[in-house]
Amino acid sequence: MMPAGNHTFFAPVTYILTGIPGTEESQFWMAIPFCLVYSVTLFGNSLLLFIILTEQSLHEPMYLLVSMLAAADLLLSTTAVPKMLAVFWFRAGEISFAACLTQMFFIHVSFIAESAILLAMAFDRYVAICDPLRYTMILTKSVIGKMGLAVVTRSFCFIFPVIFVLKQMNFCRTNLLPHNYCDMAIARVACNDVSVRVWYGVAVAILVIGSDIVLIAVSYGLILRAVFLLHSKDARLKALRTCGSHLCVILMFYISSVFSYFAYRFGHIIPGYSLILLANLYVLIPPMLNPIIYGVTTKEILKRVIYVFHR
Repeated sequence: MMPAGNHTFFAPVTYILTGIPGTEESQFWMAIPFCLVYSVTLFGNSLLLFIILTEQSLHEPMYLLVSMLAAADLLLSTTAVPKMLAVFWFRAGEISFAACLTQMFFIHVSFIAESAILLAMAFDRYVAICDPLRYTMILTKSVIGKMGLAVVTRSFCFIFPVIFVLKQMNFCRTNLLPHNYCDMAIARVACNDVSVRVWYGVAVAILVIGSDIVLIAVSYGLILRAVFLLHSKDARLKALRTCGSHLCVILMFYISSVFSYFAYRFGHIIPGYSLILLANLYVLIPPMLNPIIYGVTTKEILKRVIYVFHR
């Protein structure tokens, strides 16, 4: 019996990640900068985690949140990049349906977790600048732990329904995925109506990521108001410097995410290779640059890095 539309449904067993369409001849060389970026990401975030977790003086709310961000960066890049390199270097694009869903799950969980951590860091800076006398009372280690648990729980609750829906779908057409890692593109080879999944994705983007951006903007609006009420110019500059690294990380994360999101939404007017390169931005760039930004701009972390290498 043939289903409507003459589609042949099949239980997906293995998919083939084809890499970046149109760049097959140069993928071997393209993988080299990907590998360098991943190496810097692993080294930088692992070093940041090691320094924060082993140095007792850095067990403060701001640094504990930085360590959460480093852990999320490691999870995001390690979930995606090794498979990219296997596709580029060894043409090892085969991936089981279960593994594809697992990779997709952890990539999106990491992404939503990073957004929530950046929001928590904005709240940390708000309390530190607008209510410094109560900073240690409000942001205790217990509160930071609860924030971490809330980040993980929220990420899981929003992404698991998408994975569950994809698991129930019927697939047809082809098992070739024109990408270098598993993403929502897998829904394009489903024979079912995917409008519910599409609208759910839009709702998550607006309600979760959008609300995070709005709350971060509100926090920094209150911070700037408090800073410009200070009478001393030196005090204002010192307060702003404490927010500089966080603002750089926020801008880099959300700008790369917006590029990736709109690349998918307007993929029909963008060349295929450009589309996928844009989709790689948030997987590659923020995880690499975050530890560099915090290592260079945060005096306490920089001191510990210098001490580790000097010793």
